[in-house]
Amino acid sequence: MSAIAQANDHADDHAHDHEHHHKETFITKYIFSQDHKMISKQYLVTGLIMGIIGIAMSLLFRLQLAWPDHKFTIYEVLLGKFGTDGVMDPSIYLALVTIHGTIMVFFVLTAGLSGTFSNLLIPLQIGARDMASGFLNMVSYWLFFLSSVIMVMSLFVEAGPASAGWTIYPPLSALPQAIGGSGTGMTLWLVSMAIFIASSLLGSLNYVVTVINLRTKGMSMTRLPLTIWAFFVTAIIGIVSFPVLLSAALLLIMDRSFGTSFYLSDIYIQGEVLHNQGGSPVLFEHLFWFLGHPEVYIVLLPALGITSEIIATNARKPIFGYRAMVASILAIAFLSTIVWGHHMFVSGMNPFLGSVFTFTTLLIAIPSAVKAFNYITTLWKGNLQFNPAMLFSIGLVSTFITGGLTGIILGDSTLDINVHDTYFVVAHFHLVMGISALYGLFAGVYHWFPKMYGKMMNKNLGYVHFWVTAIGAYGVFFPMHFIGMAGLPRRYYTNSAFPYFDDLADTNVLITIFALITAAAQLVFLYNFIYSMFYGKKAEQNPWKSNTLEWTTPVEHIHGNWPGAIPEVHRWAYDYSKTRENGEYVIAGQDFVTQITPLQDGEEELNH
Repeated sequence: MSAIAQANDHADDHAHDHEHHHKETFITKYIFSQDHKMISKQYLVTGLIMGIIGIAMSLLFRLQLAWPDHKFTIYEVLLGKFGTDGVMDPSIYLALVTIHGTIMVFFVLTAGLSGTFSNLLIPLQIGARDMASGFLNMVSYWLFFLSSVIMVMSLFVEAGPASAGWTIYPPLSALPQAIGGSGTGMTLWLVSMAIFIASSLLGSLNYVVTVINLRTKGMSMTRLPLTIWAFFVTAIIGIVSFPVLLSAALLLIMDRSFGTSFYLSDIYIQGEVLHNQGGSPVLFEHLFWFLGHPEVYIVLLPALGITSEIIATNARKPIFGYRAMVASILAIAFLSTIVWGHHMFVSGMNPFLGSVFTFTTLLIAIPSAVKAFNYITTLWKGNLQFNPAMLFSIGLVSTFITGGLTGIILGDSTLDINVHDTYFVVAHFHLVMGISALYGLFAGVYHWFPKMYGKMMNKNLGYVHFWVTAIGAYGVFFPMHFIGMAGLPRRYYTNSAFPYFDDLADTNVLITIFALITAAAQLVFLYNFIYSMFYGKKAEQNPWKSNTLEWTTPVEHIHGNWPGAIPEVHRWAYDYSKTRENGEYVIAGQDFVTQITPLQDGEEELNH
């Protein structure tokens, strides 16, 4: 008996045992749940709450950038002593930028996206009763929740939250006495991130084991949907790179609290010579960016996998170049671990080493371009269904291309020096990573909402959400390229002290207005999400006429996903509009063939 068959039999036994022996209470069903579907909802709701906090912070510092001399009562209300008389304290500006970046990158885009959809889709799309370990899955979520709470708590520290930027470079982060935010706020940041990394590692290990061991009969690796390939490879990248950030954080804690000198050397504070010798802040940069760059793809790959599924479903066409798409995911995963030095071109790096990192960075454009071209060719001459999920997926392809093009400039060591640490960089990574990943998150929510809650979201509100967000996002980040090329540095809380930048003040006002409009559009999404959860139209079993296994389960959630036996898989996930030689559909009257439909006589599987 194969390991897969044994594992599935074990899962079947477990599901039946569960039904017979455990009467689920409110706490075991909704709070300390071990059911992957419930855990995915917990990740999603927690991620959305953290997203609201992160976006609110960005609006506060955008107000400061647009109208630096204006007094805002909201500063007094929300920032307390840091907003006395409606004027934002410069130190809290840095703290807001720091915590905004941390929350959006880790707590919303990493955990909110990967945690939600890896949990929801991996067992459902590979034909498994649940994750390999439901208990570890539950522990993973609660560690994430705990780290979120600690990160939010750090906002209420008297001296202020961490203020060294989301990259927390030493010595600002290594010396508790450096600035207000270097004290308790920084300690809470480090504790929160250590717990977050433990959560991510537990989750990633679970995803990898589940995909390898629990696939149903017939579900070979080449029949996996591209969503599963993306989640699988993302988990592997996380296992490889997150421990490096943990080691960087632990060494930083030792420098802060135990008198070591990993990152510190020859430091003077107010004329006092500190005892630290022999350390190097550049060591921290290497350790941080060894995670920091793969992190971009930990955020992006799940979004790209979701997009692959949604574009194929709504174009009613097989995904173009399935094997090339899988190869590009694997190539991105490998290359992402050898490009981190492009964040450090101005750190005094040896020019030869800089040229090596330039080469590997430009190389990663190839698999990224393969994905972009394959999306476009899948859309080409398709029978397109423009629902909100499809619009956000097409939006992702757009921002992935526009944001990626500026990456070619920043990945070149000679060109990067001119725009390093300006708003050009802010524009680039927000488009290619922030907005693209958020579009993937929204697309996934609109597409799989019927699977998660058994209800349909309002399509018209979805259209409003998409168009205002799409126009607003470009309105915010497109002008940043120009103020960046004009030399405007990032992280300055006001530019009014420099007459050279006076001409750019109006552009900053424009960006802030677009930011406020875009944030308002997210309220439409939140209303739609919460209202539809309770009062939405009841979903049918397969509302999008999709091929993958999750749409073969009943609308009502049951522990174990399928009543009775797990279905067997006979074909790949993208048999849309498939015709035989005489021009008839394989199954009369429908333009899709689910994975559980056996191959007919003379029919070949077309996953190449």
